[in-house]
Amino acid sequence: MSARSKARKRALDMLYVAEVRELPIADVLATETVRHLDQPERTSSWDYARQIVTGIDEARYEIDDVITDHAQGWAIARMPVLDRCILRMGVWELRFNPEVPDAVAIAEAVELAQSLSTDDSAGFVNGVLGAVAGGRGPSGRTVAEDQESH
Repeated sequence: MSARSKARKRALDMLYVAEVRELPIADVLATETVRHLDQPERTSSWDYARQIVTGIDEARYEIDDVITDHAQGWAIARMPVLDRCILRMGVWELRFNPEVPDAVAIAEAVELAQSLSTDDSAGFVNGVLGAVAGGRGPSGRTVAEDQESH
């Protein structure tokens, strides 16, 4: 497993804890920072994990809007917590991290969903992130086409 894949898993763990325990991301990051200092063998995954979590926290509302716009009838609150966290990571990589190719961001998110969530989660994550990467809105048309039709 690559350092970035480990970082994504580590970020997912932090996002999940914050959601389930209803804690601010800053609190979870503070706890993980202490753990990071006590576990130098995990250093390779720390920087990118922290970057993901901090980025999601800073752009949370925008990310959730993108997910809602592309999830076709699924409200964020109705999604399983794990799927919601995976989608937030995927959207952050697609929209806010130009260093990660779209195909890699989607594949990594789908892999996390396959290994950690429900049987239907991988397909759902793939569909939503594929629509986000393609710039397509809920109608299946491009964002520009949707705007022209209104």
